[in-house]
Amino acid sequence: MRRFLPILLALSVAAPACPQTQPSPKPSPKPTKPKAANPPKSAPLIPLTQQERAQQFLNRFTFGPRPGDLEKVIALTPEKWFEQQLNPASIPDAALDHRLADYTTLNLQPDQALQLFPDHFTIAITAEGKRPYPTDPLLLAMYEVQVYKLNKDIDSKKTNAKGQLIIPPPTDAEAAAQKKSDQDTAARIAGELFALPKNQRMAALIKLSVPERIAFTTYVAGDQKNLLLADFNPREREIFNGMAANIGAPHYIVDELSQAKILRAILSERQLQEVMDDFWFNHFNIFIGKDSDTWYTTSYERDAIRKHALGKFRDLLLATAQSPAMMVYLDNWLSIGPDSQANGVNPANPNSKKGNHGLNENYGREVMELHTVGVNGGYTQADVTALAAILTGWTVDRPNQGGPFQYDYKKHEPGPKQWLKRTISSEPVLPNASSAATQVGMKEGIEALTVLAADPHTAHFISYKLAQRFVADDPPPALVDRMAASYLATDGDIKAILRTLVQSPEFNSKKYFRNKVKTPMEFVASAFRTTATDPANPGALVNTLKTMGMPLYYALPPTGYYITADQWMNSTALVDRLNFAYSLTGSKFANQKFDSAHVLALGLMSQPASSPSPQMSETEKSNRAKFSEALLSAEIHNGTTNQPPPDAAGQDIALHVLEDTLIGNDVSAQTNQLIHKQITEIPTTNSTDTLNLLTALVMGSPEFQLR
Repeated sequence: MRRFLPILLALSVAAPACPQTQPSPKPSPKPTKPKAANPPKSAPLIPLTQQERAQQFLNRFTFGPRPGDLEKVIALTPEKWFEQQLNPASIPDAALDHRLADYTTLNLQPDQALQLFPDHFTIAITAEGKRPYPTDPLLLAMYEVQVYKLNKDIDSKKTNAKGQLIIPPPTDAEAAAQKKSDQDTAARIAGELFALPKNQRMAALIKLSVPERIAFTTYVAGDQKNLLLADFNPREREIFNGMAANIGAPHYIVDELSQAKILRAILSERQLQEVMDDFWFNHFNIFIGKDSDTWYTTSYERDAIRKHALGKFRDLLLATAQSPAMMVYLDNWLSIGPDSQANGVNPANPNSKKGNHGLNENYGREVMELHTVGVNGGYTQADVTALAAILTGWTVDRPNQGGPFQYDYKKHEPGPKQWLKRTISSEPVLPNASSAATQVGMKEGIEALTVLAADPHTAHFISYKLAQRFVADDPPPALVDRMAASYLATDGDIKAILRTLVQSPEFNSKKYFRNKVKTPMEFVASAFRTTATDPANPGALVNTLKTMGMPLYYALPPTGYYITADQWMNSTALVDRLNFAYSLTGSKFANQKFDSAHVLALGLMSQPASSPSPQMSETEKSNRAKFSEALLSAEIHNGTTNQPPPDAAGQDIALHVLEDTLIGNDVSAQTNQLIHKQITEIPTTNSTDTLNLLTALVMGSPEFQLR
């Protein structure tokens, strides 16, 4: 990629200026002097054209328009398309469902996923006899392998009274001989398995001895392994991976969730739901690498975020608050009331001795600062402490084993709490109280979260965040105010707030058109969607996002990832993105097939065939003529490797079509000049290479980084 460096540096300089943003909405300070009698008026907003308005909807509420999407939205009208997207259950999504069927853990409860891909702790207690082996034959075969590996690891570390290893490590020669023996075993077993019908291979594999299973899953040849896995059903594939893994394999749960996310973004017909799922997960962020959130995050996104992404905000807030993932991430499951029974205080015994446990304020603080009213929401440190006390008892049952959310009244801080200028209290719970009585204290937390959801500060803060995601990094205050009014009038109905947004003059104005910078997730997904490329290797895409600084589900702070330009628009980001584009279009990315000639053909075919309308601009008429010319040009349209590179005029036409297909608008003269310069400096021998290079450069342009 060294040869791309000059254009990368130039394009980074040519990148459109992005507005400065603030991390959270701040109210205007009260004026100390009277306002001027005639304050300057802002310039009137210029409405979008019909085509631009359709593009605005597609750019903001999908992960990138596919070829032909623009014409469909124009024909349907953006309003009707948006209403369809607001009801995702009515939209068939068969292609995505088919792809997601390979990922077993997506539909499992946390304890089930942990059983399928156990962590080191689960294997250890199974080995010690503290947990029974699974009765399912496939799971049993995997657990036997994992326990065998653990015991062998333990034996290798045992020492005698002199501190010497009882079993000395093998010499290099012994290790090499063992590896050769295991490889021969793997080759023999492969021959035996491939001689069997496909539906009998896994049954034969799990009947082998444990050392044979390990040798085979470790050393089966790459081509044979790929063929075998392709013939396995999804569950058999999971078992194979579990046997091949080191001790403890919960990372497979993370892998499946991450790959499913990028597949949803690229393939789903329910694009608005996917965009909103991404938005709300980032708003209620958790870090998948923290403790048991490795196996809780899947159900958190599925049952708390996705289920309520287009519902009422209060329901969404309560769902996240009652998720083990959130309780673990922000440590509320560790919070114990100082005067609670769990801290040794017995309300029936005044002489009981208080222990050393106390409140954990992490969730109490973040649920106000980041989830609801915002940093300027009018609360104090005393309110943070009081809310932490209110939420004591909200915990997790057996987090190391994937247990569910639990309210434990013994951990709940008794007595009234003064919070946000009101009193929150419930009846005290005595020892040996009925099960119904033990749930009384949980009502305190529900009441507090309900109050937060209904607070006008929350209405404004949530509206600001939504406007920042869908309109501008520094959203127009008047729009935020109207959205907040819709929030309050509809009891936090997310659909109603979004309708207010898309019907606003701001959203439908040229001032806020193509002014948002794509995150790495949005960039990668749009690269596949705009080129109608089927993602053959989602695992490689997950790794690419990590390289670009956005590893899925691994945002450590509770603020999640930035959704503003200041984080993502810089020369380093453009280098990473153009590197990816060049690798993808040249079919050098993880065995991913790419057809730039097909992209060009799709762009040509998506153009209207009717004659230009009187309202069409001169630029649009000129473009139409270029499309017609390109359709007649076999030199451009063929795309086969034996065709010579197109001449300068042909390159211009191809570039224009690609820009219109991938971006939807003309790029700047500076960008076009730099692309032409790069084409002359990088020789190509055929039309396919030329189209690949042109496609990569358009993807790397500053204009493609915007939505």
